[in-house]
Amino acid sequence: MTTEEKVGLVSGVREKYGLEPAFRALGLPRSTWYYHTTQRVTYAEKYAHLRGPLEAIAKAHPEYGYRRATPELRETHGHRVSRKVVQRLHRLWDLPLKRAVKAPKPSAIRQAIEIAGPRANLLVGRHKSQIGPLEVLYTDFTELVYADGVAKASLIPILDHTTKLVAGFAVGEGANSVLALPAWSMAKRCLAVWKASLEGVVVHHDQDPVFTGYAWTGRLLADGVRISYALRGARENPEMESFFGRFKVENNSLLLDAVTLEELKAVVAGRIQYYNQERRHSSLGDRPPLAFIEDLYREG
Repeated sequence: MTTEEKVGLVSGVREKYGLEPAFRALGLPRSTWYYHTTQRVTYAEKYAHLRGPLEAIAKAHPEYGYRRATPELRETHGHRVSRKVVQRLHRLWDLPLKRAVKAPKPSAIRQAIEIAGPRANLLVGRHKSQIGPLEVLYTDFTELVYADGVAKASLIPILDHTTKLVAGFAVGEGANSVLALPAWSMAKRCLAVWKASLEGVVVHHDQDPVFTGYAWTGRLLADGVRISYALRGARENPEMESFFGRFKVENNSLLLDAVTLEELKAVVAGRIQYYNQERRHSSLGDRPPLAFIEDLYREG
């Protein structure tokens, strides 16, 4: 037991048992107790006069640790103390956490989004009834729970606005470009069946790091796609959120029954095939997406 702990115990029992019995029981000298309770100051109190100068150094020189802060404290502020004292005060006052480290410069893509402002969302002011088949696609990541709720995976579908077709999708362990790019490749193959060109097609999503990364944006721009960004998160991508809600509710038990990631992928593939080919949508005249598209192109 440390001296400080003994002093604390004596202070706690002095009213009930008196000081002398407590001193004897703990083997604590009377002089030590009086020193700790009447004269001793804490480390922070002893060096309180250095807090202001050290905080000023942390702000002016955020890259300085205690080694370089020590001579700065001596030469600029006139306080001569050892490195060990400065090191301990840094830890005591969390000064390393208060350094005003500059945030990294945003990427060129994020700078472009900031410059564009509201224009980054290409769907603002566009009446949804004027959007043709396979002209606007939505995408995002969502989390799927499987294996009786023990495991989690990510799903990224690519959903058409007008036909409700899931043109591409991928399931994997993480929400990253390794998962997103295969989903886009699948969507491209699907759209190629119905569209001669991807020029002018809009892909709309939020500002997830994947969707502002060079791998994703570079691939889509190379394909002639126009990229649209939601500026207020899910609130500006309601179609995607609606799809996620329906998909999870309708397939909850099947997802939970999947034991492995491979089983989950098979379940998702089967349910999206059902969604595209069989599930009737009231907004499509009670037809499945693929039947609706076939009717459109047959009429056209």
